[in-house]
Amino acid sequence: MSNRTSTVTVIGSGNAGLTSAYHLSRNGCDVCLYGSPGFDQPLDDIQQKGGLEALPELAGVPLAFSGFTPIHTLSRDIAEAIAFADILLMPVPSFAQEVLFDAMLPFLTNSHMLVMMPGNYGSLTLKKRMRDQGYHNLDPTFVDTISIPWACRIIGPAQIAIMGIKEFLPMAALPASSTGAAIARLEGILPLPMKPLKNVIAAGLENINFGGHPLLTTLNIGLLENFSGNFNYYKDCCSPSTARAAAVMEQERLAIGKALGIELTPELEAMNALYRTNFESVYEFNRSSETHGKVTSAPGSANHRYITEDASYLLVPCHEFGRLAQVPTPMVDACLVIDNAYNQIDYFQEGRNLEKMGLTGMTIDQIMAYVA
Repeated sequence: MSNRTSTVTVIGSGNAGLTSAYHLSRNGCDVCLYGSPGFDQPLDDIQQKGGLEALPELAGVPLAFSGFTPIHTLSRDIAEAIAFADILLMPVPSFAQEVLFDAMLPFLTNSHMLVMMPGNYGSLTLKKRMRDQGYHNLDPTFVDTISIPWACRIIGPAQIAIMGIKEFLPMAALPASSTGAAIARLEGILPLPMKPLKNVIAAGLENINFGGHPLLTTLNIGLLENFSGNFNYYKDCCSPSTARAAAVMEQERLAIGKALGIELTPELEAMNALYRTNFESVYEFNRSSETHGKVTSAPGSANHRYITEDASYLLVPCHEFGRLAQVPTPMVDACLVIDNAYNQIDYFQEGRNLEKMGLTGMTIDQIMAYVA
């Protein structure tokens, strides 16, 4: 896949940001990689080495998309980064979306498309912030994806490891009527096929981190903290018992989707499709997936994003939609209550609730019309 006339800006210089900049540059795009103040060391490393390297192997395990590529533009100036391209990829943790968006707002135009990877209902939150700050005539396109395309890690200065890439990337625009046009603009830029979803709420509920990350991290926190995450998260944290607990949480997610009129893909079916596998259970997938078996690290504390992001921005919205639809979510709620104690934060208040998504006071029908 190559398109040398394409330009794209990548906002964020973490694992997914560097991997995005590398893979899109490798495929022929002109990329501007933006690093926020205080998070721009990766740009210094890339500048010093003349580009980004993707390793051919890690601990003797072959990796995907190895090579070396320069990056067209490195920027610490948000105005420069926004002016570089109309397509803006933001592969950052959800807790970084709002502060980055506030910095971007003065420079956005109606021609810009902001793609959040993952979205986690970010489009709803950012649209509300845009209104609240008085940008009533501004109408950029917002896109939420369910995930980032890659399993990836920063290994060293200007050096990444790509363990694998998904078979396709589900996404939706806000409003959903713009999803087809958004996918058309991204063809030839993102290095994998894209799949349209019903709306951005479906995109949030389809995030495959929903059950595995926050619940398995919460249930295994003693092991994770005592051994500083020095093992394989997916193999070592998924046991027959934790898999049964995750299956209960999965049923809550599916029930909420049904109440909202959204037919969600069961977790096992989604993971088999995304990674071209044929496992018979989520437990078997976690224990045997070749891509996930290459991940040799795990969260070392309750402050890891598997809780701070996935509990706050996936479980809290699920709790909120469940409450609105009168669907009980005892496993989701139990996980959040424990996480509140772990991090001494009230995720029900601080997480991405209906108020933060701009949906307070709406009925389910009104919400579905709003995102359509």
